[in-house]
Amino acid sequence: MAGTVLVTGGTGYIAGEVIDQLLDKGWCVRTTVRSKAKSEARLRGRWPGAGDQLYVFEADLMSDAGWDLANEGCTHVAHVASPFPVGVPRDENELIVPAREGTLRALRFAQAAGVQHFVQTSSSAAIAYGHPASKTAFDEADWTNLSAPEVQPYVKSKTIAERAARDWVAENAPEMAFCSVNPVAVLGPVVNDDLSASIEFVRRFLTGEIPAIPRVGFTVVDVRDVASLHVLALEAPADKIRDERFACAAEFMWMEDIAQVLRQHMGEDARKVPSRRMPTLVLKLTALFSRDIRQIAGEVGKRKVVSGQHAKDLLGWTTLPVEQTVLDTARSLIAQGVVRL
Repeated sequence: MAGTVLVTGGTGYIAGEVIDQLLDKGWCVRTTVRSKAKSEARLRGRWPGAGDQLYVFEADLMSDAGWDLANEGCTHVAHVASPFPVGVPRDENELIVPAREGTLRALRFAQAAGVQHFVQTSSSAAIAYGHPASKTAFDEADWTNLSAPEVQPYVKSKTIAERAARDWVAENAPEMAFCSVNPVAVLGPVVNDDLSASIEFVRRFLTGEIPAIPRVGFTVVDVRDVASLHVLALEAPADKIRDERFACAAEFMWMEDIAQVLRQHMGEDARKVPSRRMPTLVLKLTALFSRDIRQIAGEVGKRKVVSGQHAKDLLGWTTLPVEQTVLDTARSLIAQGVVRL
């Protein structure tokens, strides 16, 4: 099937791949950007043959302007846009407010336009945080505990936004086929130098900016697989995805595993990738002065394995090998000139 779909945040890492796959399948894609003047040429440059299969609209998460036009004529929405910083903001509301209000705004305008099929990009941040250290296995049945003191602003923003969306749909649009896709750490090839936060540590491994490897790990998924799950959810029958939640995950990797893959397969390009482990005390001291390090300091030694089995069982979703994902990430960073060796 192929209809008209709105993908919010079209210049983003995940949204760009979603648009790519939807265009390939014949969908007419509308997308929102914060500044059309700054972004349309870049989007047209990525899809030069899209023509009138792709429309670009200016709309901000914190303003009503433009959302009615962006939704006009759409049958489906993939709401991907959300703030994703590299570091921890000084005020958590810098993330929480636009994430929550932007999601509710996207839902309101989608409903007003008659959209019946809405896929929200949430995150494993809304699943796997604030739990006892003894809990290491997670899936879409789990919710982050916002009352835990160690929960960071980004984690809060994704949890609050997804909760708010589900509450709004239940109260205002119970007939809407709403579901969420909850990716873990997203890696994979990049198409320009506008990097998502999850790509940063691979870049820093390659440049030598990380001199030693923190004992930190996370479940990984390829951006191409994140996009394919969005497409599967958009194309599934409404009754199959209504009120569903799909953890979007491949395999767990320690940062040491990722560094080892780079060293084993990248040859001279991996000469700056560290091989020794960073003492935990050093990491925690560094976190006192670095907001981006602070974001991972609380995860030292924790093994959080998120399962994507539900999406595989219900929608037939498949994932690429994580080693390929890591290598494609690194090679694209070099090919795009983001990393100069």
